[in-house]
Amino acid sequence: MVEFLSAAEIQDGLMTAYLGQNLYYQPEMPSTNDEARRLAEEGAPEGTLVITDYQSAGRGRFERRWHASAGSSLLLSLLFRPVLAPDQAQYLTMICALAVLDAIEAELGLRAGLKWPNDVVLAGEKLGGILTETGLKAEWLEYVIVGLGLNVNLEPDELPGGMLVPATSLSRVLGRRIDRRPLLWSFLQAVERRYERFKVGVGPVGEWGRRLHTLGEQVVVRSGDEVIAGLAEAVDLHGALLVRQADGRLRRVL
Repeated sequence: MVEFLSAAEIQDGLMTAYLGQNLYYQPEMPSTNDEARRLAEEGAPEGTLVITDYQSAGRGRFERRWHASAGSSLLLSLLFRPVLAPDQAQYLTMICALAVLDAIEAELGLRAGLKWPNDVVLAGEKLGGILTETGLKAEWLEYVIVGLGLNVNLEPDELPGGMLVPATSLSRVLGRRIDRRPLLWSFLQAVERRYERFKVGVGPVGEWGRRLHTLGEQVVVRSGDEVIAGLAEAVDLHGALLVRQADGRLRRVL
């Protein structure tokens, strides 16, 4: 049985000052990121939340299709209007990724981790992904949209074959169905708390780096048209991955 969200129920449980208070919900839409971009360009305020139960054209990095059956996942996008240069947009990805981990641990007692650059993982399997997109005005960000897809009650067997990383869901791990609303409320509260700390100079990079399961692993990563293989040693202050190749060279991968 599909359990749909509702705007009234979401708003009723919000514990934030502004994040999610401007709410746009539809049971189905092509892409929450696309809808958030439309709203951003129409002047929607910072903190706007776009959320749905089903995306007919959801996507991840490199325009890969994002698959999730109706009512199975948290599918949402948040709109930020930070005073940042374009190469600093990754900080918003980090803040939201850490907030996902906060919410999973607070509500369900599970300690998930991150796979560089934008996956949420548990025991080596993918729980979710983050897609960050930007709008520019001159040399500054006009807005940043952070999209999240989190597998809550998804059955991984429903997904198509050939996925790059094996998928799991919170319900699969815990063996029971999970109410998505407390996770959503906890996530939004954690994002707002972390974002406010960021505004006064508390950066997310150190903590984000410590939660990356990628570090210390042999990796093969794509940078533009180039494929780079080696040991993932660290991340730098902008979130780029530092990879030590077999010839000893240290490569910086954005």
